[in-house]
Amino acid sequence: MVQNFTLFIPLLPFLAFAIIVLLTRNNNRLSALVAILSIVAALMLSYGVFLEALSEGAELAANPFYGAPIAWMPFGGMTINFGWYVDPIGAAMLFMVPTVCLMIFIYSTAYMRHNHVDEHGHPHAEDDPRYARFFAYISLFTAMMLLLVVSSNLLQFFIAWEVMGFCSYALIGFWSFRGRKEHHIDDAQVGRARGAAIKAFLTTRVGDILFMTGMILLLITLGSLDFNKMYDPAAMNNMLAGLAQPLPGVEWPVVIALLIFGGTIAKSAQFPLHIWLPDAMEGPTPVSALIHAATMVSAGIFLIIRAYPLLEFAQQTSGPAMQIVAFVGAFTALFAATIGLAQNDIKRVLAFSTISQLGYMLAALGIGAFVSGSFHLLTHAFFKALLFLGAGAVIHSIGTNDMFKMGGLIRKMPITGITFFVGAFALMGIFPLSGFWSKDEILLDAMREGFYPHAGMSQDLFLQIIYLMLAIAAFLTALYTGRQLFLTFLGKPRDQAAYDHAHESPVAMWAPLAVLATFTVFLGFWNTPFAPAFFHFVGEGGFMGLPPFEHSEFDPIALTNMLVSTGIALSGFAVAWGLYGFRPIQAGQPDPLARLGFVWKILVNKYWLDELYGYKINLDGTAQPGLLIRLVGAFMRLCAWFDRNVVDGLVNLAGWLSRILARLWGWVDTHIVDGLVNATASVTGEIAEWWRTMQTGNVQNYALMAMVGAMAIAILFLLRSFT
Repeated sequence: MVQNFTLFIPLLPFLAFAIIVLLTRNNNRLSALVAILSIVAALMLSYGVFLEALSEGAELAANPFYGAPIAWMPFGGMTINFGWYVDPIGAAMLFMVPTVCLMIFIYSTAYMRHNHVDEHGHPHAEDDPRYARFFAYISLFTAMMLLLVVSSNLLQFFIAWEVMGFCSYALIGFWSFRGRKEHHIDDAQVGRARGAAIKAFLTTRVGDILFMTGMILLLITLGSLDFNKMYDPAAMNNMLAGLAQPLPGVEWPVVIALLIFGGTIAKSAQFPLHIWLPDAMEGPTPVSALIHAATMVSAGIFLIIRAYPLLEFAQQTSGPAMQIVAFVGAFTALFAATIGLAQNDIKRVLAFSTISQLGYMLAALGIGAFVSGSFHLLTHAFFKALLFLGAGAVIHSIGTNDMFKMGGLIRKMPITGITFFVGAFALMGIFPLSGFWSKDEILLDAMREGFYPHAGMSQDLFLQIIYLMLAIAAFLTALYTGRQLFLTFLGKPRDQAAYDHAHESPVAMWAPLAVLATFTVFLGFWNTPFAPAFFHFVGEGGFMGLPPFEHSEFDPIALTNMLVSTGIALSGFAVAWGLYGFRPIQAGQPDPLARLGFVWKILVNKYWLDELYGYKINLDGTAQPGLLIRLVGAFMRLCAWFDRNVVDGLVNLAGWLSRILARLWGWVDTHIVDGLVNATASVTGEIAEWWRTMQTGNVQNYALMAMVGAMAIAILFLLRSFT
């Protein structure tokens, strides 16, 4: 059976990483070939496991593919084994991750070649000086995401999670140094890449510490981190009875669930730890596609999927864990969508779009829409990879990220333009593309539970608020995505030199766009209300011990929601057309939304959160820490001053006093103690000298002295008797 070879899926790209680093790093073409062949082999194995999982159907949920043959950490009465765990959602991820990664790998072979004009005016194309290293990094990145997907326990999951953190740091900062002969980057970009890598690494470390803390507490309370054992009902109940409450009125399940959710907040860039993801655009565009579609941020959502039974248990027994997840997700979806309206960098618009769509997924999981949230994770990966790679093709062609220096590019780049439109319409939720089916299901679940509850239940105000937040976010998504389309591909060129330089991408770049666009068009039909095959596969058999999920048939509520969600998307696009398409923006013309005044300024500056607590990276490559970081820095400097001048001063004072006391004691010892000892010896010597003179050696003298002594004693005795 193919599932017995599951661990080879992450092993193959990891071997590619090792081969490139150790053997082929000086041969760019061979390194790229090794990376691509490894991901092709991993994809074939993944498809084999996926097809085998499909043949199992919903029964796979109750009996997942499982094996843990590697005994890694024995301690006490238990051993943590490494292996694989593939349930229906894991199988679906094995379909998505290597497919998207293969497209990105192929695309990268052309993207990492740079064009420049030499001092004689001759055009040249050459590989990036770190071409082989790039393929080594993305191979390791992909290997760790695949390992995370198939992990049989949470510790194995965490190891892959952490190595992905290193890969993101290395790839975001890929251009953080510049050789003398490098023409494709400048000093400002070097500075921005360095700052963005540090910012991403440190921000995600905050979540990693929370995740690790929750994992340790989970091991203490459950006694296992194995996905096949940790959600056993008896073990879960021990969480309530085994330890004292961590806080008054708060039980351990909700604390642990929210600590693990903290890892997702950082990794999936949710408010307030979203600040690293927009700046991560300083890495090469294929890296942006990897991070935003197939690996980094998807890992955070997949963590919540793996922790879903814990969230459910915490919600039922301990506190509003799932409500917190839902609110954070819905708020982030709306919050990030507002910022996306005011970004001029084509990749940053997509970055805030990713933050918003990840919020959608978390909101879905938080309101109990497990299947629709999981499905949106899959569909989003394909159309967001398509959008990022399309944006990269535009940047690669014209040499700028600024949409206000673009315009009319669909005439120069028709394939890129058409595929980008497909991805953009899917992002908006336009029927019948995949984004429509997955986003519509999330809105439907929120509408049905909030406004049309089951018989005997009242309307849920919280779910109504979640629905409204998501609906407004959907409108804004259509608005900023339409703005991006009109500014980039339609209208007239606003920078003639850039337009003249534009050209269609080479086949190695547009072919992956075509493949991703095909998936974007057809993948949604895997889970339509009329034929919910994805639901039958993922939700019908339950999930990791949870009972089967409910599926509502297509009814008037579903039809109403479909019409409303379509209307929201079309109205957002219509407003974008009215602002940017009806009268296309001309060169030098300000953004029509700038008439919002101070509100526009807030959005352009991203609510000044970088200035408040983040790390602001400027276009010139300089960076300034935010107010909170400066305050913490000032406090640390105060602590250093206190340590240097007060603590060290007291220590030095104690040392000085000790030296003074030591000298004083030395003087006392020398002059008093030694003096008394010496005086005693001297007196004793004098007495001995005097006494020695009385020793004559004459027996008669000694007898005389004895008689005198005896007479003296007798006289004393007689005198005493008279008294």
